[in-house]
Amino acid sequence: MEEMRVLLFSGKGGVGKTSVAAATGVRLAEMGRRVLVMSVDPAHSLSDSFDLGPDLFQGQTADPYPVAERLWIQEVNIQKEIRRHWQAISSYVVSVLRTTGLSDVEAEELAILPGMEELSAMMYVNQYRREERFDVVILDCAPTAESMRFVSMPTTLDWYMKHVFPFQRTLIKAVRPIANRVSPVELPTDSYFANVKDLFDRLEGVGELLENPRATSVRLVTNPEKMVLRETQRAFVYFSLHGLTVDWVIANRVLPEEVNDAYFTQWRRSQREALEEMESYFAPVKVKRVRLFDQEVLGRRRLQALAEALYAPGEDPAEPASLERPYSFQKVDGRYEVRLRLPFASKGEIGLFKKGDELVVEIGALRRHIGLPTSMAALTPTRARLENSLLTVEMREVV
Repeated sequence: MEEMRVLLFSGKGGVGKTSVAAATGVRLAEMGRRVLVMSVDPAHSLSDSFDLGPDLFQGQTADPYPVAERLWIQEVNIQKEIRRHWQAISSYVVSVLRTTGLSDVEAEELAILPGMEELSAMMYVNQYRREERFDVVILDCAPTAESMRFVSMPTTLDWYMKHVFPFQRTLIKAVRPIANRVSPVELPTDSYFANVKDLFDRLEGVGELLENPRATSVRLVTNPEKMVLRETQRAFVYFSLHGLTVDWVIANRVLPEEVNDAYFTQWRRSQREALEEMESYFAPVKVKRVRLFDQEVLGRRRLQALAEALYAPGEDPAEPASLERPYSFQKVDGRYEVRLRLPFASKGEIGLFKKGDELVVEIGALRRHIGLPTSMAALTPTRARLENSLLTVEMREVV
């Protein structure tokens, strides 16, 4: 059996990301794949997208819920996840919070720590991969900032488990009998650490899964608007920084040609400018355009219509459009480098200049815009070399 594919849809809140993810699930299920669409956004709207009615809001979708043949949805329910996976950790946090004078209800609310939902979703992805339960898992992620936290967690947890966890567990075990006599709060029990270790074991391998372009593709959903585009550009940079491959950018709600009322003239002009900037900035990643529908996309029939607008006949949404990140960032011997794959470029005069927090590279008629992470945004390009179709640009601080 082929390896399970993971399609991660991210974007600014309100751009239509959930509808695009759901429509992709509908198309893949119709093509014969076993598909799960999972919502990682705390403000779930996935069941709304399928127009399933209010009864499902009582947590029925906390487990895979069938909505069509070969198609399931799942909305991660943090209260159920705490009971299933986080009990020892949550109980300890609640006991600490109670000592501050908070009521039981307030303590239980505050004991929902940032990242619990994202980690729970990762555990499910890993579980379904091991069980070979689905052919494709589609992740409808929270707005962009939370998505960044989602993809950075495997690296952060791996470092914690290797460098902090063993020392912390050993130290607390040694001092607990004495400390508990004098401390107003009891130190974590062995079950707390066992819970942490169990959770980490369930996540083993998920980092490699996310960074493997044959297994995971990121699709950024945006609108042709300047404010939305800026956040999409930042997301593109940070997914690249964390080693994930963005293979499509989806420009949703583009005014269709038949809308020619004078009222929309300026709106159409601004959309056209934003789309031109998208094409330039994200190249060679393909920008797909999806027209604005004349009604809200709710229910399977309208999701099918959205899928038809998004995907060409016979196109496989699960197929990776690219197996290579457009660029990567490195730090070598104290200097920063941007590495850019240019398979069709030939050696010649290379033009480099900064434009805000972007690095612009020109080789002949070819131009690439590269968004820079915060740590490199203040640096200046000083040298570039092209070897075996790989352009390496050195970035330095110019005093």
